[in-house]
Amino acid sequence: MKILTIDTSTSTCSAALSIDGRCAGEYLLEAERHPSERLLAAVDLLLRDTGMELEELDGFGVALGPGSFTGVRIGVATVKGLALATGKPAVGFSSLAMLALNLPWSSLPVCTLFDARKKEVYGGLYRVTPAPEPVIVDCVAPPERFLEAIEGEAIFVGDGAIRYREAIESILGHRAFFAPAHCHQPRASAGALLAGELLRTGAAVPLPLLNPTYIRPSEAELARMCQKAV
Repeated sequence: MKILTIDTSTSTCSAALSIDGRCAGEYLLEAERHPSERLLAAVDLLLRDTGMELEELDGFGVALGPGSFTGVRIGVATVKGLALATGKPAVGFSSLAMLALNLPWSSLPVCTLFDARKKEVYGGLYRVTPAPEPVIVDCVAPPERFLEAIEGEAIFVGDGAIRYREAIESILGHRAFFAPAHCHQPRASAGALLAGELLRTGAAVPLPLLNPTYIRPSEAELARMCQKAV
């Protein structure tokens, strides 16, 4: 099974081409912005360097969030466009679950944290054996509130774990462990494992139903809500 997987949910933009679960190529770039032109160029580069045509792919995968509102929209829109152009199925998955796969077979629950700004984090807690199984479902909350819900030990990963390390150590103490530096970036090649399983089990959804998972309202939605309240 040949799958193209895309993740633009954080400041790390990545695209991966996998063949039967093996990563044939991956493009990864740390950048604050994710122009759609750069993402499509990465897809073209992957296909060209692996000698594969877009029509040869069996399906597509995309991280639905939570994460950057603009980034997630770009990734989902790109995958929808490619799926529509080729007539191939597409699936989506949690960006936090994808990050948990950076620590497969961890003996401890894996706590994935993205910095959600506004003094909040997007967080999830997973057992990864090897597929990520949620212990605390993806949510957005002040870091202190999220951390208080964690029972026992956990290993932390993600840019939110880096930013709020002091708070994590203060609240959890010796129960908190931290992933190595190279594990904190989300990778589309890890998401490809989730996409492959979803496609294998026939979990693709109609493209109109493949939508971002924002968890909290965007600034524009908040503004509209305020207007309605007035």
